[in-house]
Amino acid sequence: MVKSVSRRRIVTTGAAAMAGAALPLAPGTAAEAAPRRPADDPGRIFDVTRFGAKGDGVTIDSDAVNRALAEATKAPAHSGGPGGTVYFPAGTYACYSIRLKSNVALYLAQGATLLAAAPAGGKGYDPAEPGAGDPYQDFAHSHWHNSLIWGEGLTGITIFGPGVIDGKGLVGGPGEKDPGQGNKAIALKLCRNVTIRDITLLNGGSLAILPTGVDNLRVDNLVIDTYSDGINLDCCRNVRISGTTINTPNADAIVLKSSYALGEARPTENVTIDNCMVSGYDLGTLYDGTFKTAASYGRTGRIKFGTESNGGFKNIAISNVIFEHCRGLALQTVDGGPLEDVTISNLTMRHVQMPIFLRLGSRMRGPAGAPVGRLRRVSISDVIVYNADPRYPSTISGIPGHPIEDVRISNVRHSVAGGLTPGDVGQNPAENEGGYPETTMFGPLPAYGFFIRHAKGITFDNVEVRFEEHDTRPAYALRDVADADFHHNRADKVQGTPTFVLNDVDDFTVTTSRPVPDTRLDHIGHKEL
Repeated sequence: MVKSVSRRRIVTTGAAAMAGAALPLAPGTAAEAAPRRPADDPGRIFDVTRFGAKGDGVTIDSDAVNRALAEATKAPAHSGGPGGTVYFPAGTYACYSIRLKSNVALYLAQGATLLAAAPAGGKGYDPAEPGAGDPYQDFAHSHWHNSLIWGEGLTGITIFGPGVIDGKGLVGGPGEKDPGQGNKAIALKLCRNVTIRDITLLNGGSLAILPTGVDNLRVDNLVIDTYSDGINLDCCRNVRISGTTINTPNADAIVLKSSYALGEARPTENVTIDNCMVSGYDLGTLYDGTFKTAASYGRTGRIKFGTESNGGFKNIAISNVIFEHCRGLALQTVDGGPLEDVTISNLTMRHVQMPIFLRLGSRMRGPAGAPVGRLRRVSISDVIVYNADPRYPSTISGIPGHPIEDVRISNVRHSVAGGLTPGDVGQNPAENEGGYPETTMFGPLPAYGFFIRHAKGITFDNVEVRFEEHDTRPAYALRDVADADFHHNRADKVQGTPTFVLNDVDDFTVTTSRPVPDTRLDHIGHKEL
């Protein structure tokens, strides 16, 4: 007796489906194992061209895309769960706001470009929604609907595929509040279980990707080349950013923030960033592979915590990151939130400005009455820095009465271009307690290696500070520092120039280091070693 075998098939829509192409589904969808469904089942793939999208780069296709999204979220549940995948075949889809839905993926195929259109004829992007507003953070961080792609209060979102998101029609800064304008490529508020992977994102507006209050977020294998910020994580929990390359010559590449945009002080916590590259090449030259830059120093393109820091940052791990032609690593809290329990390792930096910057300040942009925050329990190890801007050495700077605490820096090779003298820099940098935190906020500094002020519990282990040209500033300048331990360190030295200049320092130790002999000081008002 021969048993009959029923074929299992996937019912799809669109030209690619009719041609028999295998269309990828969102991660975790068991397409091949799907049970047989009735012939009138619309399937799990929703080709935007079947909903009226032209993909000609001229016709505004956002209405068609939003129709596809509305249908995809209704797709019935089976072994892979509810929802479906909205599919963009090859073409250029000029759009205004695309409104995401729960349990739906956007897939951009090879050759597909989602193009942010310029507003015209009274039509444009969704208006900025009312909410907490922007008394304590910038306009772009306070609104989400005025974006190319946005979602609020959703779960189970995926944006993926080898295609391109081009935010050419988005604006940033002046004009972003005008009716019909969009200022972000992807904006998500209070969402959960989100994946963004494999896409290329160009010209992202004020903020290329803004997740605010998003939990369980994975960003993987992106290429971003944009004129303003790349990825801003604001008040997010359980985030992984991996395998991503971001070029932002005029702004920050990866930024962790914890603003008051949700109407409360909520921390950003449990974040890993690994195997990434950040840079400040000329705009577009990462994407086209020419990697050009006309600037020696000063391009931004860095990894930063802050500036908005009402809720603080907790439990962060960063590893295996390359920095080139940009600023370095900035850990900042200035609005009352804590910054604590951070481990950073395996970084390489070339042609950067201020390789390591730890700043505790009191800008206090938030509701009145909040105390000054704390910056503590930070470990930075296995870092190579080459040809850094000599004007701005690595800096650890708290404010009077509020020291940075418990910082360990180890296995670091820190080399600056050098060539400066004490007369080239200010010897008494202003405190600037309430200022916007930035590498240039104190002006050129009176050390070529590390400038450390208002700190306690500082350990340097196996750290080398070098210069390419003779520099007659000290390697280290310490002011109002307690419990400082330097072990097995090396520093370049010009004859007659001290390695350490100490002012108001308690419990200072140097051991097995060169060129300074072993030294133990309980308290010193001023001393040069």
